[in-house]
Order: sequence, then C-alpha cells, then structure tokens
Amino acid sequence: MSDPRTAKLADLLVHYCIAARPGEWVHIRSDIAGLPLVQATVASLTRAGANPTVQLESDGLQAAFLRHASDSQLGWVSPVEELIGDRVDARIIVVAAENTRALTGIEPRRQQLAANARRELMTRMRERGAAGLTRWVITQFPTNAYAQDADMSLADYEDFLYAATFADQPDPVACWREVHETQQRLVDWLAGKREVVVRGPHVDLTLSIAGRTFINSDGKRNMPSGEIFTGPVEDSVNGWIRATFPALRGGREVDGVELEFRHGQVV
Repeated sequence: MSDPRTAKLADLLVHYCIAARPGEWVHIRSDIAGLPLVQATVASLTRAGANPTVQLESDGLQAAFLRHASDSQLGWVSPVEELIGDRVDARIIVVAAENTRALTGIEPRRQQLAANARRELMTRMRERGAAGLTRWVITQFPTNAYAQDADMSLADYEDFLYAATFADQPDPVACWREVHETQQRLVDWLAGKREVVVRGPHVDLTLSIAGRTFINSDGKRNMPSGEIFTGPVEDSVNGWIRATFPALRGGREVDGVELEFRHGQVV
C-alpha cells in the first residue's frame, strides 16, 4: 500500500515548489529507489497539465561509468543533458541513494573530470534560473541508506523526513507559508546591518554583509528547507571554522575539516 504522505509531497513539489503550469516541460531526475515519489509526481504534473520527462539513475550506474570511462568519455557531455539544461521550464530532482558510499572506490580525479566537463552547462542552467527562465527543486525520498546514516530505522526516518517537509500535515502549503512569514521577519531585521561576528567552541569568524541581500529559503528550491542566507562581502571574511559533524560527499565520509580565512581567502 502506498504511503499517502508520498502523494502529499509530490503535490507540494508540483504546486508549491515549482508551481507547474499547463503546457510546461518538467524534467524529473531521480535515483531508481525514489520511484514511488516519481510516480506520484508524474501523476500530479499530468493532472496540472504539464509535460513530464523522467530520467532514472542509480548508484551502480554512476559507479559503472566512472570506473570504466576513459578521460575522453569522462569529458563528454550528452546532448540530451544540454537540451534539458537549455530548454526545460522546471526541474524536480529526487535524491534516493541505496548506498551513500557507492563511489568510495572511485578515484577522485575521475569524478573531478566528469564534474569539470559539466561546469559550463551548470553555469548556463544557473543563469537561466537567475533570469527566471527555469525553476527547480531538490528533495529526498527516504531509503534504508539514509536511515542507516542517521542511526534510524526506515520507518522512523520516513516519519522524520515527512515531518520535515510537512507532508504529514493536513495543509503542507500553509505550513510553508508560515515558515516564510517567520523567516521574513528575520530578513527584514537584517536589512541595513553591516557586520556579523560568530564565536563559539568551533568558530571565530567576522565578516561584512554591508549592502547584501538575504534570501528567504522557504521550501521553494530545497524541500525541506528553513533558512535565510546571503553571501558575505568577498574580501571581508577573517577567522576560522571547524566542522565537527561528518558529511558524505561523492561517496566519501569527510570529517575533521577546519578552514582558516584571511581577507576572504581560505589559507
């Protein structure tokens, strides 16, 4: 039996996050494990009159390519990727890893070559987004891999994720609008502020936010979200910060990272 919260999350992605309109081309990219959410999203998009295209991936497919590709193949960008990046009206990205460490055995240089080949395409996609020519949202579907990383059972992790997205509430959109209003008060308070000082056991940073704009991240681009953010004046950051919680990046666990800044440069 399907989880009704999955359908609620799908409707949230379609109607709140990307606000799909009739006739629009919407690209859905997902890991295979996220298929239940993809199916619900396709149904919601179709009811909204949009035209969905689905691209399914997996940890194993990505690892197979990166392990066996030549440098030339790693540097090749599919014309399909370029067409989607340059033409699609909206994108929905569902991350649903079955093994968060699937790429641990892949040489980092190979991952870097593949990423560098797509840098120009990613820049064009960001420019289209900034110009309002495309919309996007990224979300997560609960899998055993994420539950294990969180030291949870799958059922507990499902409850955690659906609660974080408000898909377990009668009106998820109303909940996100309330988040927007709460965060907007902080955005308004920050207007005109010039300097930020952050001090604690693992941080001692000063930076300038003079003239900067703060963004109210209310679930439209990241689902779930719940933050306000900006970028500091580029040459103003001084001090250091230490990350005390491990993170996974490219299939590898990264721990014990400490960065020192001088005039905006990591030294």
